[in-house]
Amino acid sequence: MLFTIMMTFPSSVFAFNPGWLISDGDMTDRFALDLGVVQQVLSRGTLAHYISEDIDGRRRYASDIIWRAAQRNGISPKVILTMLQKEQSLVEDPNPEQSQFDWAMGYAVCDDCNHSTPSIQRFKGFGKQINSATLQLAEGYLADLVSVGQTIVGYRPGRTFAIDGESVYIENDATAALYTYTPHILGNENFVKIYNRYFGQDYPTGTLLQDADSGGVFLISQGKKRPFLSMTALVSRYNPDNIIPVESGVLSSYPDGLPIAWPNYSLLDTGETVYLLVGDILRPFASRETLRDLGFSPDEPLTIEPIEIAGYDVGRLITSSSQYVNGLLVQHVGGTYYYIEDGKRHIVATEDIRQNRYADRMAVVMTGDEISQFPEGQAIRLRDGTLMRSEDSPIVYVVSEGTKRPIVSESTFVQIGWDWNDVTVVSPETILVHPLGSAFELTQEVEFEVSDS
Repeated sequence: MLFTIMMTFPSSVFAFNPGWLISDGDMTDRFALDLGVVQQVLSRGTLAHYISEDIDGRRRYASDIIWRAAQRNGISPKVILTMLQKEQSLVEDPNPEQSQFDWAMGYAVCDDCNHSTPSIQRFKGFGKQINSATLQLAEGYLADLVSVGQTIVGYRPGRTFAIDGESVYIENDATAALYTYTPHILGNENFVKIYNRYFGQDYPTGTLLQDADSGGVFLISQGKKRPFLSMTALVSRYNPDNIIPVESGVLSSYPDGLPIAWPNYSLLDTGETVYLLVGDILRPFASRETLRDLGFSPDEPLTIEPIEIAGYDVGRLITSSSQYVNGLLVQHVGGTYYYIEDGKRHIVATEDIRQNRYADRMAVVMTGDEISQFPEGQAIRLRDGTLMRSEDSPIVYVVSEGTKRPIVSESTFVQIGWDWNDVTVVSPETILVHPLGSAFELTQEVEFEVSDS
């Protein structure tokens, strides 16, 4: 069989990457679940009918307390629900003790203290626990990563740390924050297992799905479907050959995400401000003179209404001194490629990656001194949604959120709708550029039904 030639079942070591727990977007998506879905998740146990005092003194259902904390503090309700189960088994325990409610998120209960320690009593209570834990994650650990580059204990992305006697290379802010909250590998492995069991999606981030009825194409991104509003918006980011046709019902199971309306690196003019669209980030030009100083034509921007860019994040200001704002592929005289963008150099480590990301770009040759003037940024990785295997290994991976996720079985590969011809054979070096993500397999639908009692 073709499958036995191309792929083997990955061992359980692939199931957990301690350096990548969840994506930054999954960590802070406060709109990931609405209040009704939170209530459905809680229907698995006692919390479905649990009422407690919230931080404002009002008594509310657990689902309402969770949802309000998510909106107020900017932490995904999925993360809160996962932590409630990880810390005290509260989502599924049919007969929890009062102490489980009182210390629901394990907040302030350190390794050297217990539930009776006087100094932590002010954090006791279901509502206080959820508010304090989410506030600590958002305005403590994640805010520190933005302002000082590391959490209070020194964890930060791009560095290796000794945790429980193992070397853990932390890949992103969310992982750094979660290890700061729970400084143990086993506890965070449990977090990932619970999160994936509750909220795993059948299609990984980076998958292109086409509605068989309407013909519309959608990007699956962090559990949401994002419609492409034009073919140019699609081809500027992804390979249309990787589109998978599906029935409308498949797409209807995903909540709507931000539409993808314009090609990457589009210039958008709201009348007040001109923006450069880089991925999902809008970078404002300091002035229209800046636009001309950087060589853009005044007629180039697309005129749009401000409402059309609602939901986009605004990035760094573009000034006349900004360099290569729409990206530049360069080649060192010795042969190595780099992509220069936003004042940083990003190594394009292999020919596989160059062909995957920049096949249509001509490279500008630079000396080592010219290239080294730009600070080093993260290495470029294959596009999300790319299927790959090493030339010296049969394991097939799907690239999702920059990580490589091993596909666990032939049935998963076939049921998703992937094509064997789309699996790219790459060098071992290309495989190594991508941090290991969790193994990809079709998830069993979790039955969330509200009890009639």
